[in-house]
Amino acid sequence: RLCKRVLKPNGTIWISGTLHNIYSIGMALEQEGFKIINNITWQKTNPPPNLACRCFTHSTETILWAKKNDKKAKHLFNYAVMKEENGGKQMKDVWEGPLTSKKEKSEGRHPTQKPLYILRRIIRAASNEGDLILDPFCGSSTTGVAAKKLDRRYVGIDNVPEYIELSAKRLKKLSG
Repeated sequence: RLCKRVLKPNGTIWISGTLHNIYSIGMALEQEGFKIINNITWQKTNPPPNLACRCFTHSTETILWAKKNDKKAKHLFNYAVMKEENGGKQMKDVWEGPLTSKKEKSEGRHPTQKPLYILRRIIRAASNEGDLILDPFCGSSTTGVAAKKLDRRYVGIDNVPEYIELSAKRLKKLSG
């Protein structure tokens, strides 16, 4: 609800989750007046092992891309950029790649840290240079790192002091 209030009319929201929460999040988005544009599946090429051996190995995460459910809202999609990134072919809604590398965790760890390549793709797909990217649950600020590298403005928010410190370290490292 609060994100919708500050989202520009043509802005979009991206939310990632696992089967444990993504269906509730999708329902909440729709109840709050959002329209889901895409349901992206991130297929992890190196998922953590299934130690319990009581179900299939969890090797995917879902990323919901949504906009305000308003007929006048025209979301930005950098189709040509995504096509170029995909070797000249239309990009599909299944993205394959590894978990976050150790190098990306050099300033500290966050339990749900996403790899930089995922956030770079999201930001390139739905924003232009100079646009403002807001991450209300910034964690380790991978979104901020990607935004800064792509010449976007960035605001990150978190309610855990250790994550704010981790974010500050990562973002400071970019500035040199």
